[in-house]
Amino acid sequence: MTAATAKKKNFFHDWLKSRKGQQTIIILAFMFIPLLLLFVFTYLPFGEMVKFSFYKMKYSTPVDKRIFVGWENYKAVFSRDDCFGAIKLSLYYMVGSILQLAIALYLATMLSFKTKGGNLFKGLMFFPYLISGIAIGFIFKFFYTRGFVFDTVLQWCGFQLDNLPYWLKDQSINNWSLVGSSVWRYFGQNMVLFIGAIMSVDAEMYEAAELDGANKFQQFMHIILPSIKTIVTLNVILSITGSLSAFDPPFVITSGKNGTGTYFVVMNEIAHTSQKVGLASAMAVVLLVIIFAATILQKLFFKYIFRNSDSDDETYDAKKRRKKLEKQQRKELAKQNGPAVRKGAV
Repeated sequence: MTAATAKKKNFFHDWLKSRKGQQTIIILAFMFIPLLLLFVFTYLPFGEMVKFSFYKMKYSTPVDKRIFVGWENYKAVFSRDDCFGAIKLSLYYMVGSILQLAIALYLATMLSFKTKGGNLFKGLMFFPYLISGIAIGFIFKFFYTRGFVFDTVLQWCGFQLDNLPYWLKDQSINNWSLVGSSVWRYFGQNMVLFIGAIMSVDAEMYEAAELDGANKFQQFMHIILPSIKTIVTLNVILSITGSLSAFDPPFVITSGKNGTGTYFVVMNEIAHTSQKVGLASAMAVVLLVIIFAATILQKLFFKYIFRNSDSDDETYDAKKRRKKLEKQQRKELAKQNGPAVRKGAV
């Protein structure tokens, strides 16, 4: 038994030193370490948060003194105006995200073709996305302050200061002001994604459409939009789900005052100011469920909208196969006609 055990140890030791053994170890390490980090820093904290949502507790409450309340925290999320009512503000950001995507898609269509100064415009429009959300919040806080930048520009255009609203205090307009800052920051990112998708469309499709008499709008509807349906769906899903979790603009610019406190701002206040960890955890779980539901509904919606685009893709592939076949036929004809031409020349 001792000799057999030693033989197995030597075999294992030799296998570890071999190339195949080292490759196997590296592969397992690259698989195990990321999964371990993902579990420790993502799934384990998420599981703890779900557990906290069933307790009445604070951060400093000992484990043995936490009070189990069952579904009471979830009931409070839907009954308190400051919790579930804050989701209504997401509608402002959803409308802003639709406007943001429309602007991004329009500019991407313009800049995807030869345009003077196109690269400069792309860089200038994408630059706001690179700025920190906190910095953008401070920029727009001074931008909207009474008598500052925005009011000054409007006075140059002929408006009187007394007739202008308080952009951050008037509850009929302050949320739209915050949405404007969000649109300004993110439309450049959407535009760059749209440009990359549009530039991947075969240029011969545009030439064929022009020969058929299609105008620019028809080319956009029947060539560009079906070809970039995947990116359009992705951008819409990211924008809508992002609007549900808006945090930076209301937190930095208004601190959630005057009716601008979004769901994330209220959740942050409940968790860190009121120290109601269980209620805040329940709010986070509810928001996660809402985002999942919104994502699934959007996928089903776009699957219905682009239901006819698959036939367009098949037609496009058929055209490519036909052109490839025609090219091969021309080469074969050239080979067949080549000797006859040389014979006639002699």
